Amino acid sequence: MLADLDETIRQLLIAELPVKNGELDISFDHPKRDWSSRISKPTVNLFLYDVRENNVLRQNQWERVGNAGRDGVARAKRTPVRVDCSYIVTAWAADTEDEHRLLTRCMLALFRFPALPARLLVGTLRNPPFDIQARLAQHDVLEDPSDLWNVLDNEMRPSISYVITLALDPWQEITGPAVQTRILRFGQAQRLPDVRTLEPDATRTDLILIAGTVRDRKTHAAQAGVDVAIKGTGYVTQTDREGRYALGSIPPGEITLVVWPSEGKPIQQQVTVPSKAGDYDMEV
Repeated sequence: MLADLDETIRQLLIAELPVKNGELDISFDHPKRDWSSRISKPTVNLFLYDVRENNVLRQNQWERVGNAGRDGVARAKRTPVRVDCSYIVTAWAADTEDEHRLLTRCMLALFRFPALPARLLVGTLRNPPFDIQARLAQHDVLEDPSDLWNVLDNEMRPSISYVITLALDPWQEITGPAVQTRILRFGQAQRLPDVRTLEPDATRTDLILIAGTVRDRKTHAAQAGVDVAIKGTGYVTQTDREGRYALGSIPPGEITLVVWPSEGKPIQQQVTVPSKAGDYDMEV
């Protein structure tokens, strides 16, 4: 993925500078003293010196992959890891003024793209789950560049920080039965953790969350943005873009679900809570 990122940045600079007839080199090498001594023509160097997780964008939750099929199977996967790839951008030429002009042209080109354009993404970067964000010349990055130049054993020169945020997906997709009933019980547990049961208490009532899908009766297409309610109560919600809805917290017993399709009269369906999987699905 890092090699694909290098190539994407190269294509961006070639398109935006522009680079003609090989008059300019774009390099991703270590800008060490022996490397700089071999330069024969103006060169833009982007040295990847640091890669670390972006904790600000960290998300630990699971996300649904697609929609639960009519077979009742659900698919989920953890959110990709966001990683900051930090480059140091420098310009190399025989004359200092030429270096400054080249560095300015690079800044103007890179500032125009706070996110890498999709048309230039190559290889594994294509179709990313998030926009590939870019930050240029940030004050909180590379605060003391002299330390880096000392490690590189080269003379210090004007340099710009360039940080690209990628999404890495190391997780596997998990499949399992779609959960349509969730029961919350209250009570006193006397023998935890050995015995995970509650003491009988007739004064406490279970609270149940139900979930289902609203589909078209003929095409079986998911119905997004329709209202679903429990008749005679204040429980009401709306289906998401995949036709799913959830209602709770509901005490056990008989209820009547009501759905308002985009056309026609409301549809009613009587169900028992809790019920077996699929009973909360509705067709309109």
